Amino acid sequence: MSRDYNSEKRNALNGNNGNNKNGKSSRFRTNNRGRRSTTEDERFLSRPAQPLVKPTEAVPQEEQRLQEHALERALHFDFTHTDPWRVFRIMSEFVDGFDALSQVPPSIAIFGSARTKPEDPHYLAAVETARLLAKAGFGIITGGGPGIMEAGNKGAQEGGNVSIGCNIELPFEQGSNPFLDISLDFRYFFVRKTMFVKYAEAFVIFPGGFGTMDELFEALTLIQTKKVNHFPVILYGSKYWAGLVNWIRDTMLPSNKVNTDDLGLLMLSDDPREICKIVIDAYQESYRQDRTSLVSHKDQTIR
Repeated sequence: MSRDYNSEKRNALNGNNGNNKNGKSSRFRTNNRGRRSTTEDERFLSRPAQPLVKPTEAVPQEEQRLQEHALERALHFDFTHTDPWRVFRIMSEFVDGFDALSQVPPSIAIFGSARTKPEDPHYLAAVETARLLAKAGFGIITGGGPGIMEAGNKGAQEGGNVSIGCNIELPFEQGSNPFLDISLDFRYFFVRKTMFVKYAEAFVIFPGGFGTMDELFEALTLIQTKKVNHFPVILYGSKYWAGLVNWIRDTMLPSNKVNTDDLGLLMLSDDPREICKIVIDAYQESYRQDRTSLVSHKDQTIR
C-alpha cells in the first residue's frame, strides 16, 4: 500500500515547519534598511575582538575598567543572546529534526549547486536520478533550496516517494523549493549536516560549489575515520569532477596524504541508471549484513 506523503505532511506537519502565512520562514529575516541581517550561525561562531596584550605588558586601563564592570554589564544583558542559551536552541533543532525524520524510508541525499537552472542538463539528470531512486523505494533528501536541490525533490515526487528538504538560514535568502513533502529549517549548518549523514544511505553529488564540496568531504572524512559505515559517495559528471579526482590521485596520494584505499571511497558516473543500480546494490548488501549480524547476535544471546 503506497503512502500519501503530501496528505501526511498536511495532517502531521502543517504549521510545524517554521513557515508563516506567506510560506516564508520566520528565520529568514531581512533588515528594513536594506542591509542583510546577521544569521544565528554567524552570531554563534563569532567572538568579540579583544586588545592584544603581550605577556610582559601591563593590562591597558580601558581593559581594566571593562573587567571591573563586567558583572554589572552581565546583570543587564539578555541571556538569550549568549552561547549557553544557544545550546538549548541547538538541542531543539536536533530534537525537531530527529522527530520529523525518524519514520522516513531509506533515503538518498542529493547535493549540487543552487545556481543550476531547470534547462541545465545537470538539473535534468538530477530529476531523472531522483525519480529512479524514488521508484526503487528510496526517499530523497536535499538542502531544500533551488537548483540541483529542487531537481532532486522534483524527481522524488515524480517517482512517488517522500521528498525531504533541510533548508538553512543564510545571509542571503534561500527559499524552499515547491517540491517538498517534509520541509525543515535549520539555523546551524552542523545540525543540518547531521541530518544528511544520519538519514541518507548514499550521497549523490552533482556539480556544485563550496557548499557541495563541504558536504562531499564531510562524508569522505566520516567514512575514512570509520565514524559511519561505508556508504556510496557518487559524483555525477566525470568531466566536471575529473580535475578534483585527478588531483587526489596524482597529488594527495603520492605525497602520502591519503591511502590507496581512500581513492575507492569515491565513484564517478554519468548515467542516472548506473547510479541507481550502485545505490540499490550497496543498500541491499548493507541490509543483508545487518540481518546477518542481528541473527548472529541473537544466537550468541541464546547460547
